[in-house]
Amino acid sequence: MAHKLLIVDDEANVISSLKRAFINEEFEVFSAISGLAGLELLAKEPVQVIISDEKMPGMSGAEFLSEAKRLYPHTIRFMLTGQASIEAAMKAINEGEIYRFFTKPWDDLQLIFAIRSAFERSDLEEENRRLLETVKRRTLEMKSIEKFFPGITDVKRDDDGKIMIDNLTQDEMLEIIQRCERDCLGLRDETD
Repeated sequence: MAHKLLIVDDEANVISSLKRAFINEEFEVFSAISGLAGLELLAKEPVQVIISDEKMPGMSGAEFLSEAKRLYPHTIRFMLTGQASIEAAMKAINEGEIYRFFTKPWDDLQLIFAIRSAFERSDLEEENRRLLETVKRRTLEMKSIEKFFPGITDVKRDDDGKIMIDNLTQDEMLEIIQRCERDCLGLRDETD
């Protein structure tokens, strides 16, 4: 999946500065001038990382990031503000589960490294979710096989570590293999 970043700020010059800072980066940059516009863009374009200003007319950055978290919980959210009040920071952290907090003016290099780190984290979390789904699916498959062949999932090994299957004929083993192949093909058909 291509990496995508959303910048939400009501100041066009801030958006332009951030886009210039990211010009040599290997991710796509989207922008919105309000929290509402940011939510509309998120509904159309999946992004992994969001940077939002705090002080914006209509919807504050904390409100926007909180709503983004509710609707798109896997996004990684940054707060960027010139109004670094303790109250705004706490609200953003508590409600929007902010990954990092930056103040204006920001250091381009620090921000770039933080964004790269956020994309790496997003990739790892996505891979973890994918692996968890695979484990869940395989567990269900094993339970299904266990219904037809009770005790088959009890693994016994000989002194050399080779798997031993007691009381299983060659025909039964062939049937298990065929059933597994059919189930796997059936799963592939469902996901394609």
